[in-house]
Amino acid sequence: MAQAYTPGLKVTDKMVLHKSRTLPLKGEVLVKEGDMVKAEDIVAKTDLPGGIHIINVMNILGCEAKEVPEYMLKNEGDKITEGEIIAETKPLLPFLKFMAAKVKSPIDGSIERVSSVTGQVLLREPPQPVTIKAYVDGNISKIIPQEGVVVEVVCSFIQGIFGIGGETNGELFIAVSNPSDELKPDAITAAHAGKIVVCGRYVDIEVFKKARTVGVRGLIAGGFGDKDLKELLGYDLGVAITGHEHVGLSLVVTEGFGRIAMAHKTFSLLKEREGLRTSISGATQIRAGVIRPEIIIPLDAKTAAATVKQEAESAPGGVKEGDPVRIIREPNFGRLAKVKRLIPELTVVESETKVRVMEVEFDDGTSFIVPRANIEIIED
Repeated sequence: MAQAYTPGLKVTDKMVLHKSRTLPLKGEVLVKEGDMVKAEDIVAKTDLPGGIHIINVMNILGCEAKEVPEYMLKNEGDKITEGEIIAETKPLLPFLKFMAAKVKSPIDGSIERVSSVTGQVLLREPPQPVTIKAYVDGNISKIIPQEGVVVEVVCSFIQGIFGIGGETNGELFIAVSNPSDELKPDAITAAHAGKIVVCGRYVDIEVFKKARTVGVRGLIAGGFGDKDLKELLGYDLGVAITGHEHVGLSLVVTEGFGRIAMAHKTFSLLKEREGLRTSISGATQIRAGVIRPEIIIPLDAKTAAATVKQEAESAPGGVKEGDPVRIIREPNFGRLAKVKRLIPELTVVESETKVRVMEVEFDDGTSFIVPRANIEIIED
């Protein structure tokens, strides 16, 4: 039986989106504020410390713990290779050297620590490089020193209900005629390699496997089967935390489990954006700190510039002329009004700072100029 969910997911034709791209540890940011980036560009990098290996040199050499530093052939911080002798005993007579006990390194790496208390030597594997990509085409709106960046993109934005697989991008391709159509495996061809394919109401395991075989980067569909999910992953998902699966491509489900036609609004928006570079992520987290799978379709430069200007000139929360508001600072604290006019130009206020303001009208017909930060919208 099909199961649909209605959590108020976003399906937005045009918006300014800010995506934080941060490293797991402090590292190096490779771009600067204002730079234009592509989804595949690396914006920051760091090195994760390698794993630790502990060797009980005291036992291997048959010596006391305090003697271990004396028998070491490598010092703390020295590089080592797998199979290299890092410690050995010293026979009394040189010709008995073949009888010396030896300790060989089991890894490539370095000497982390030599202990004369425990007789153990700690070896560390080489650091693992970690890079963070921009994920979306956009511009760097903010630098977080040693941690990452914020990428600003004007885009169409769609949230899904469930997904699997990590971040990917490619050209958006609509493979069906309407949102209730169901894509068949033989409809997936080599021509779809590297693309994000919209599949209509349902993706089954055979379509998924065929798409993976030909090199499709992502699938978008109204529904997916829970039994197919178990077969694909090899286990029951349980708590819905996804995004790190190695399944060959990413999947975004927009409606729920089962054969559910994709919402017309969602399908129409995707159809309108066909052919554009699109970034998707199947990462899903249902519990605290909700993360939803997403579809991000960057818009052309002209549309982007107009949208950024419009947002800059609009008031907090997207308020528009005629909206009811409440004044939240003196003077007129607590009074109700409606927005009469949005003033795009910066205006000098009593504090001698330049801010964006609006003209509001009270019930008695009087008007007042108020900083936009000094109002709150009264929701319907």
